[in-house]
Amino acid sequence: MSRHTGARELVERVLDRASWTSWDAPVVDPPSLSAAYAEELATARALTGLDEALITGAGDIDGRRVAVIACEFNFLAGSVGVAAAERLVVAINRATSEGLAIVASPTSGGTRMQEGTVAFLQMVKISAAVAAHRAAGLPYLTYLRHPTTGGVLASWGSLGHVTVAEPGAMIGFLGPRVYEALYGLPFPAGVQVAENLYDHGLLDAVVPPEQLREVAARALEVLLAPRAGLPDVEDVAHDSVYEVPAWESVERSRRPERPSVRALLKVAAHTVTPLHGTGEGESGGLLIALAKFGVAPCLVIAQDRRRQLAGSLVDPAALREARRGIRLAEELGLPLVTVIDTSGAELSQAAEESGLAGEIARCVSELVMLPAPTICVLLGQGAGGAALALLPADRVVAAQHAWLSPLPPEGASAILYRTTERAAEVADWQGVRSLDLLRDDVVDRIVAERPDAADEPSAFLTRLGGVLEHELVALMRAGTSQRHEARLARYRRLGLS
Repeated sequence: MSRHTGARELVERVLDRASWTSWDAPVVDPPSLSAAYAEELATARALTGLDEALITGAGDIDGRRVAVIACEFNFLAGSVGVAAAERLVVAINRATSEGLAIVASPTSGGTRMQEGTVAFLQMVKISAAVAAHRAAGLPYLTYLRHPTTGGVLASWGSLGHVTVAEPGAMIGFLGPRVYEALYGLPFPAGVQVAENLYDHGLLDAVVPPEQLREVAARALEVLLAPRAGLPDVEDVAHDSVYEVPAWESVERSRRPERPSVRALLKVAAHTVTPLHGTGEGESGGLLIALAKFGVAPCLVIAQDRRRQLAGSLVDPAALREARRGIRLAEELGLPLVTVIDTSGAELSQAAEESGLAGEIARCVSELVMLPAPTICVLLGQGAGGAALALLPADRVVAAQHAWLSPLPPEGASAILYRTTERAAEVADWQGVRSLDLLRDDVVDRIVAERPDAADEPSAFLTRLGGVLEHELVALMRAGTSQRHEARLARYRRLGLS
C-alpha cells in the first residue's frame, strides 16, 4: 500500500454530495492521563484535525440514509481506547434506534496500548452493540482498509453481513512486528493480505476505495428493498410440458452447454452482489449472492455447474457456505432462493473427516426452520445428499429436464443390479424426472424447455426469472407462521398419500 485512505476522504467518496451529518460529541479524555500520552493525543489532534481516531455520522448513498463509522489511521494508528469505543458504540446504538444500515470502515493497529487492559476490554461492548444492531435485522457492511489488525479486526471489523477490503491491505489479528518480537522469526509473507484472505473465504470482495460507493449502493438496494407493499406481478403462463423418458432428461441435464446459475443471474436478475466463502476461513465453491428478480429482493445460494464440471463437487466447506447464506437470510429477513445443480457430493476421506453428513443434516434442518420465505430451483442435476441439502423450501420450481434422485442413476443401478447398465431403467421407475416430482408433490411447478434449455438459454432463463419474481412476491405477502406451517406440513405428508 502506498498511502492510507483518510476517514474524511472515505466519507466523501462513499456518500452523496453534501449529505454528511456528524454525530460526534466532544470526547472525554481518560481521568488519569500521563504527560506522555497527553502529548501524543495533542500531536495526533494537530496532525489530523480530529479529536479521536474515528468519526461517526450519517449520510446518503444514492438517496438511502445510512450511518457511517470510519477510522483515521493517522490518529495514533487508528487505535481504539475508551473514548473512541464509546463514540463507536453510541453511533451503533443510534443507528439501531433510527433503523439505519451501517457502513463501517476500520483501519487500525488495534487496542490503544497507552490505556492498557481497560481499552482492550472495550471489544466486548463494541461487539455487543454490533450484535444488537444485527439482531434488529439491520444491515452491517464493513470495508477493511490498510491496515486493520488486533482488537479492531477481532470485534467490529469481523462482524459484517458483507465484508470487503482494500487491495493489498494488511489484515490480521497479530501484528508482524509483535510476532517477530515474541518468536524471533518473521511472520510468513503474503498471509495477512486482503487478496489471500479473499482466497480463503474471509472476504466477499477486494475493491479500491473509489469503487466502495458502487458496491455499497448495490448491496443496500437489495438489503433495504421493501418486503411489503410490492406491486402485483403477473404470473408467467404455465406451459404444458411434453413427456420425455427420465433418462433423456438426465442426459439433457448433463449437456455442457446447459445454462448455469451464473447465466440465470446475468439474464434474469439485476443488482447482483456476489458474496464469497464462509467468512470463517473456507471457500467451498458455492455461489452466494444478493440479487433482485424484478421487484423481488432475495439471497441466492447455488450450486454452480461450471465448478461441478471442473471437478469441484459439493464438500463440507460448500455446505458451510450455504449455512452462512441461510443465517444471513434469517437475520435480515431476506427471501432465500436455493439452486440445485449437482452431480453429487464429494466422496473422500477429507469430506468424511470434515463432517459431510453432519453439514447436510444441518443445512436441511436450518432450511426447514428458516422463518424467511424460501424457493428452491431444480435447475439441472439433483444427485444425493448434496441436492437434498438445498431442497427444503416453501415452493419448489423445476426446469423441465431437472431431476432429483438419492444417487446418480448409474449409482443406484450399481447398488441394485451390480452394474451401471440399467441406469435408464432405474431412473424411470424411481420417479426422478420433473413430471414425476410434480405428481408426487415434491415440485410445485415446472418451467418448460423448448425443447432444451441448452438450445434456448436466454428465453428459458427469462421465463424462469419471471416465475421467481412472481413466486417471491406471493411468498412475501403470506404471513411467516402461515408459510412455516405449510412448509412443515408439506414434508410431513410427503409419500403418505
